[in-house]
Amino acid sequence: MHRQVPFSKMRGSPAVQALVLVVEDEPQMRRLLVSALASFGYRSLHVGTKGGLLTRAVAHEPDLVVVDVGQAEVDGVGLTARLRDWTSAPILALLAHGREKERVELLDAGANDYLVKPFATEDLLGRVRVWLRQVGRVRKPHIPLQGGGRHLEIDGERRVLLVDGREVHLTPLECKLLLVLARHPGRAMTDRQILEAVWGDDAPQPQYLRAQVRQLRQKIEGNPDRPQHLLTESGGGYRLKLG
Repeated sequence: MHRQVPFSKMRGSPAVQALVLVVEDEPQMRRLLVSALASFGYRSLHVGTKGGLLTRAVAHEPDLVVVDVGQAEVDGVGLTARLRDWTSAPILALLAHGREKERVELLDAGANDYLVKPFATEDLLGRVRVWLRQVGRVRKPHIPLQGGGRHLEIDGERRVLLVDGREVHLTPLECKLLLVLARHPGRAMTDRQILEAVWGDDAPQPQYLRAQVRQLRQKIEGNPDRPQHLLTESGGGYRLKLG
């Protein structure tokens, strides 16, 4: 079953099912993705990887983007980076078998998760449900964080951190990491809990998380060597301290 939602009907009340943007050039794979989404009741809009239709589709504020980065002659990392510049929606990248080594570059470029082709429809829909639940939890874009003599405010839509009123740009991963910790202020989270919350399945090794924490401390701490907000727990993991 092929289901396309006209541009004129993209916006609706909050009760309307989530809108998923499918970025896919191959007709057969496009039909498979759109049909799978329709079978679960999701609205979908599909476009190719090139041309003005892609930017026009993103302007309709999809709740989730599913993009096939494993197609021939497609710069998957560059395409993902452009999508991340245009939207704050989660990006689920579809990787071709044999190109799994690209996953770290894709995550750094702004993808939230990935699947390797071929995959089962149940796996696709499972990832879609997970990320749409995340969207529901972090839909409020501004989260004020007070403490340690500083005022921090996260603008999740623009990926901007306000530190005492000064704008500091966050990468997609830094923004998601800070939002995950901000949902549990004062509570310690283990490395594994953070990795699963930020990267989902097939998360990177803990040293990659430590590198992201170091970069984030450079942006939120007055003295990154003596952090007052993003604290390391003695038993492992991290805690966002606000008091």
